[in-house]
Amino acid sequence: MAYTEIDDPTIYFTTNLRSGLYGGSDTAFDIGFQPDWIWNKKRSGDGVHSLFDSVRGFGASGKVIYSNNSNAEGTNALIKSVSSTGYTITASSDDTGTMVDWCWKAGGSASSNTDGSITSSVSANTTAGFSIVGWTGTNANATVGHGLGSAPKMIIIRRRESASTWVVYHASTGNTGRLALDETSAFNSNSTFFNNTSPTSTTFSVGTDGGSNGSTDNYIAYCFAEKKGFSKFGSYTGNGNADGTFVYTGFKPAWLMVKQTNTTRDWMIYDNKRDPDNVVREQLEANSNSAADSYDNFNFLSNGFKLRTTSVGRNQSGGTYIYMAFAENPFVTSTGVPATAR
Repeated sequence: MAYTEIDDPTIYFTTNLRSGLYGGSDTAFDIGFQPDWIWNKKRSGDGVHSLFDSVRGFGASGKVIYSNNSNAEGTNALIKSVSSTGYTITASSDDTGTMVDWCWKAGGSASSNTDGSITSSVSANTTAGFSIVGWTGTNANATVGHGLGSAPKMIIIRRRESASTWVVYHASTGNTGRLALDETSAFNSNSTFFNNTSPTSTTFSVGTDGGSNGSTDNYIAYCFAEKKGFSKFGSYTGNGNADGTFVYTGFKPAWLMVKQTNTTRDWMIYDNKRDPDNVVREQLEANSNSAADSYDNFNFLSNGFKLRTTSVGRNQSGGTYIYMAFAENPFVTSTGVPATAR
């Protein structure tokens, strides 16, 4: 049996549920590691998905982009600071109601990377298979170093200073086009996104599209290589049945995002903190500012997830879906100890 590469996923990813701080005091949250990527969303009402990272910077001049729209990057001080054990939230009018913060650990401050034809700034965590990459575009076919040491299975790209649609590469849909994180659109075939070239262990390719490589435009990318027992980036086919498809990940999921690729559907996000028990019901959509919805969706199991819905958004008969998943526990640890089911 192949054992996990990571025994304790919680030192590289966690979900933090909290109450909004508006009208109160700035508050520090101890999550056990320094978060380099923080994805924030209001649950109890409408509110943007706010994405912050260590490459673009936190604090009073911190930069934010939004997964649910194509707006240019803004300045936002919501993430006041980060530390070796967590982060501090500013008590601002942007922080009301019930909130969720999804937190990932990369490599701290960025370093220069010259592996590609474009020099990039990279914060990389090779153990967890996650890096944050910044670069300036050229509007010509090029390569960008990602610092992971293994080929990414998923790359999420955003132009920063100008309005732009998100550009997403997923290994299951391939290098001939892109998905858009801020849209419900199906897979879009076009060689200008990734130059019809798959990522390597050192670089990923970009083409001439302004969403990924416009001349003199600045970009940020979140790159993910698969790590056994911690992360999985795959696909499944729906069966249209409440006794739905089972998807093997090799771990008990802590976080899951699903998108149908052959037609227009939302990017749906679930986690083990909003739903600590099966059935997993609370749903947020990366492409929408809407409050959380509740449906019967999935069971999170010790070694994967199982569809528990007939909804076409998650389980249309014959529908093709991609997913992005991170672990609560590996199915089998490095010492051969099995995880427990929910």
